[in-house]
Amino acid sequence: MTRTTRLVPLGLAVTLLLSACSGGDGTPAATSDSGVPLVAEGKLTVCTNPPYEPFEFTDDSGEIVGLDIDIVAEIAQDLGVEPEIKVAQFEGIQSGADLETGNCDLVASAITITEERAARIDFSEPYFDADQGLLLPAAAGVEPMDEAEALASLEGSTIGVQQETTGAAWATENGLTTIEFEDLGLQVQALENGQVNAIINDVAVLGPFVEDGYTFGATFTTGEQYGFGVKKGNTALLDAVNGTLERIQGDGTYDAIYTERIGDIPTAD
Repeated sequence: MTRTTRLVPLGLAVTLLLSACSGGDGTPAATSDSGVPLVAEGKLTVCTNPPYEPFEFTDDSGEIVGLDIDIVAEIAQDLGVEPEIKVAQFEGIQSGADLETGNCDLVASAITITEERAARIDFSEPYFDADQGLLLPAAAGVEPMDEAEALASLEGSTIGVQQETTGAAWATENGLTTIEFEDLGLQVQALENGQVNAIINDVAVLGPFVEDGYTFGATFTTGEQYGFGVKKGNTALLDAVNGTLERIQGDGTYDAIYTERIGDIPTAD
């Protein structure tokens, strides 16, 4: 797609509170100007799991930013409310628990759409296509490999994966020996200290580490797509999210966000 250079202002109200903003049964306590039920008056409450740059991470000022957060700001704007970002464990996000308990209205954390998750969460239309990537130590000294070569090279190695992710499932399905970590930051830390020989995660999040000197080993094609999640049955909010996605993909806003947050994804070409 053609990408513009217009930047998207964030203007986000960020909080690290993890308490629910609705009744104990997860019943929404408020509505937006457009009539969409929300857990807090005047706010779109969003659960995310940083660090997962460039989708959600903390910048130098301590603000949670990223591609997902920029899109969330657009959704909130269309609803006539302010976004409120909550940090949550990825397990509670992908399982739908944070939505069911009313901890948030929306989950936005580079969540791959799967049949298993779709049984617990109502997903938006896909907003990002992603494959898996292999990250090796800076001193690996290897050229990028194709998928078969990369898998062969990992025989006998220990691979760091993020728990409850497509990368973890893919590594297990391909017979790799893995250690699970709660987030991407802990994965990279384990690679740095030699606890693991390599890590596998979404290819788009590995770019900053390649720029920092780590070695990009391979792309593993999975055909996965990301979606935003709402509580099962919350069709009003789901329709609003899809409406915003359609708008920003048509008016150039998505292109601007993508260019600002990602630029070029690392490849094995």
